[in-house]
Amino acid sequence: MKRYRVAVDIGGTFVDSILFDSETGTTRLAKASTTPDEPVRGVLAALDRLGVSLADTELFVHGTTLGLNAVIERRGVETGIITNAGFRDIFEIGRADVPAASMYDYRYQREQPIVKRRNRFGVGGRMDARGNEVEPLDEAAVLAAAGTLVEAGIRSVAICFLHSYRNPAHEERAAQIIREAYPQLAVSASSAITREYREYERTATAVVDAYINPIFNDYVGRLENGLVDAGFAGKLLIMRSAGGAMTAETARQAPIYTVLSGPAGGLIGAGQLAKAIGRDRVLTLDYGGTSLDAAVIEDGNPLVMHEAPLADLPALIPIFDIRCIGAGGGSIGWVQEGLLQVGPQSAGSQPGPIAYGKGGTEPTTTDAALILGFLDPATFLGGTVDLDVPAAREGMKTRVADPLGIDIDRAAAGIFDVLVARTAGAIREITVERGRDPRDFSMLAFGGAGPLIAPLIAREVNNFEMIVPNSPAVFSAWGMLMSDIVTDIALTQLRLLEPGAQEPVETAFAALVEQAREELEGQSTPGTEHRFLKLVECRYAGQEHALEIEMEEGEDLAALRQRFDALHRERYGHAIDGPVQIVTLRVRASAVMAKPTLPVLSPARGPVSEAEVGSREAFCFALRARTPFAVYDRTKLGAGHAFEGPAIVEEGTTTTVVHSDQSVTVDEHGHLIIRRKSA
Repeated sequence: MKRYRVAVDIGGTFVDSILFDSETGTTRLAKASTTPDEPVRGVLAALDRLGVSLADTELFVHGTTLGLNAVIERRGVETGIITNAGFRDIFEIGRADVPAASMYDYRYQREQPIVKRRNRFGVGGRMDARGNEVEPLDEAAVLAAAGTLVEAGIRSVAICFLHSYRNPAHEERAAQIIREAYPQLAVSASSAITREYREYERTATAVVDAYINPIFNDYVGRLENGLVDAGFAGKLLIMRSAGGAMTAETARQAPIYTVLSGPAGGLIGAGQLAKAIGRDRVLTLDYGGTSLDAAVIEDGNPLVMHEAPLADLPALIPIFDIRCIGAGGGSIGWVQEGLLQVGPQSAGSQPGPIAYGKGGTEPTTTDAALILGFLDPATFLGGTVDLDVPAAREGMKTRVADPLGIDIDRAAAGIFDVLVARTAGAIREITVERGRDPRDFSMLAFGGAGPLIAPLIAREVNNFEMIVPNSPAVFSAWGMLMSDIVTDIALTQLRLLEPGAQEPVETAFAALVEQAREELEGQSTPGTEHRFLKLVECRYAGQEHALEIEMEEGEDLAALRQRFDALHRERYGHAIDGPVQIVTLRVRASAVMAKPTLPVLSPARGPVSEAEVGSREAFCFALRARTPFAVYDRTKLGAGHAFEGPAIVEEGTTTTVVHSDQSVTVDEHGHLIIRRKSA
């Protein structure tokens, strides 16, 4: 019987891998450098360092932002659009809006659309808003348009027809024609991804899927071949952007669902951890090498959106509500017009921070942490990387300190100050701006740079408690091991929420549940428990934005209306005595998988001083000067140990910095609980 489960998360700087041994209940972790030129090479290197027998591995769960990076960096494939005659410019016109950040910028210019106008074609055929055929599909025009696109070197095509959310027949037939005539052309039909209304958003969703489809499929194909060559014969799962996993085969059909699959693993893990240790409200801070991802978890569940911005394009897919900023361990510090900036540019894994000695010349957050004394050159990443402190100091002096006219310590501390201010702003977006008080949340810090930076952020937003989990550097990969197989299905159904809608709604939900059941059965093993969550998206008639309500089994629509009013009153401070409109019905279905349990740490048998391995001078932000920090070896800390800052806790893959106004206790699972000292 196969005993291992493996999860791998590709970040901008490192590939994180974790192994779970189902016989012993133990885990093992390893990291390798990301290889942007050939991502599979980095994955296989991490597995090699993990020392796992893939022949004895039953499950491989993977998360990647490969698709998202292709969209952000405009590195997707040449793509075409086939739509209704007269509507070829829907994708470019969009909503004709200006991003809020550029609202008053008279120099603002929209980016050029990722699909050129010459590669957008309109063909005959039309459905009405009820899904009735008004004009037959012009199949000859579809074939001719596809032929022209192929001759122009197009590798992928998005199909989006008016009202296909009500009746997808024309899209399905067009896709069939193209696949039969040009099997080398990747095809993304909007109705196969989402059955929601709004033509521009649905078109953009199909375009993004088409834009990344060949890249994603090529990557997954290479990964599958590499795993098979290494002896793997188990199941390969890919994380979804809204949590849960799906088979690689399913992911290949709609890769847009994977765009945030890396960060999603961290939120799944955070939700499971929050439930296990009894924390109802958690703020997550995932600091990697290139970016920070901040999110809210309430009652063990991360918040989910059903429309997400991908670069400057909307996507009608379920996705965790994550705020991402370009700030991480590899973020570059630079000076512009006398002001210190940090990111979004990152040194990545190649060349990396100056201290790595791989040719980097721009000072990064990692260089700043080394200069400030937070990192030990002898123990960084378990001693596998030699850090060049003099080179880091010289780079900080030349690029930051001298242009600003300050000393090197102030320059390095300034990089942290900027990161903290930017992160605090992202936190307030998802808390204060939505009626939540960040002080009511516990903060969970993970990622390679999370425990290093997050204690400063906790001080900035006045959080009372911060948690550093076990193995924080690979926490997202651990979260992937906690995932179920999930599928999401949505159907726009515009009707008033009134007694006469009860039967149509129940009939529609029954069809959606059956469709979800079939999809789960195709991805999970027989006998797996299936769970179905029914969600109704409602709004007051005349509103644009909607709220989502779970529809309980056997619930009538009158009770649903009351709960909608209550939620609207809670969220916005009022309810309206008027008709409520149903917008979209959603089903989230899960095939429940067995999960590792949190390990229990042995109680401390001796004083905490036995875990103290020395001290060193480091920068104290409370004093704005250097002061001695006690240094602890995390592997020697036991449940119940407690100590006060300033302190540094070292482990193989990350470092936790505890400041002078904070204290630490170790809980029964080995998590570090950092709290403000009592006044």
